[in-house]
Amino acid sequence: MDRDQHHTAEGDQWEPVTDITTWPAAAQSDEEQNETEAEISFQVNNDNPETAAFSGTSNSPSPSSSMTTKQLQDYWRNEKRHCRQVKLLFEIPSTRIVEQYLSKYVLYKIIIIQTGSFDGNKTVIERRYSDFEKLHKNLLKDFDEEMEDLTFPKKCLTGNFTEEMINERKLAFRDYLGFLYSMKCVRRSKKFIDFLIRPEMEEAYGCLRGGQYTKALEILVQVVALQEKLTKHNPILIVPTLCALVVCHKDLENPAGAYEYGEKALLRLQMHGGHRYYVPLLETMITLAYELGKDFLSLQEKLEESKAKRDQMKVFTLKELAVREYIQ
Repeated sequence: MDRDQHHTAEGDQWEPVTDITTWPAAAQSDEEQNETEAEISFQVNNDNPETAAFSGTSNSPSPSSSMTTKQLQDYWRNEKRHCRQVKLLFEIPSTRIVEQYLSKYVLYKIIIIQTGSFDGNKTVIERRYSDFEKLHKNLLKDFDEEMEDLTFPKKCLTGNFTEEMINERKLAFRDYLGFLYSMKCVRRSKKFIDFLIRPEMEEAYGCLRGGQYTKALEILVQVVALQEKLTKHNPILIVPTLCALVVCHKDLENPAGAYEYGEKALLRLQMHGGHRYYVPLLETMITLAYELGKDFLSLQEKLEESKAKRDQMKVFTLKELAVREYIQ
């Protein structure tokens, strides 16, 4: 039986939506106005390859993997001047009831939009009550004090599928996500990010492992835009997804598309030669550059330099690394 049909202890009643504090996604505290510059600074001397940070977009020319260190620093310094902190808005415009054998539940359609400018890459996902409930319980383990003013919608003994109840929960979950996103510690947490992207990521990587590259590509393209917005504080986190897109395009015999995503991934790894994806990505980019008639000598030099610094250990191919992601 679906978790949405489970009964709570006798006497539990639906908590009115007004019990949930509404935090507008676009609101910005003094602390967050000051944190933007720190978040997008290019951390050249960071010893941890998983913790570099830069973000932002502007009308300046796009960076290239062939840029020198000084050119990259100048580029990101210019980006910093134009950067606006990403703010996300959550809307739940509709729902649908799913009936399966001995199971019935409501799926809530969540639209995630970046505020402050036109967002051509809005993301649409679906989650059920049990997904929200699991997220809430997991977050309470780490952020109990921060979430003490938040009341989570309880299950009812009856009426879970009435129009009135579904509409109340739509508003409640919208405000709930806005409340969570308003707290920096929560919105940067792996548990919150996983709630928003992991189901789609697992499906995409499952398709990739099964050789369904077109389907995997379709899902990854949709999710990568949201993942990028969620990880502006740590853009290295998006490297595996960019590399999975490289693998999909390459196996679909689209070297130009593969090279484009490979350049984006290399940009994030410029100062992190010890990252597990760096050498496999360089090897793939050399092959793609040769196939496309692009300069591959600079990439070859970086590869040889990186290999000279590494211990003699087995290096997986880019595809081998990709198929290992999101395995439960």
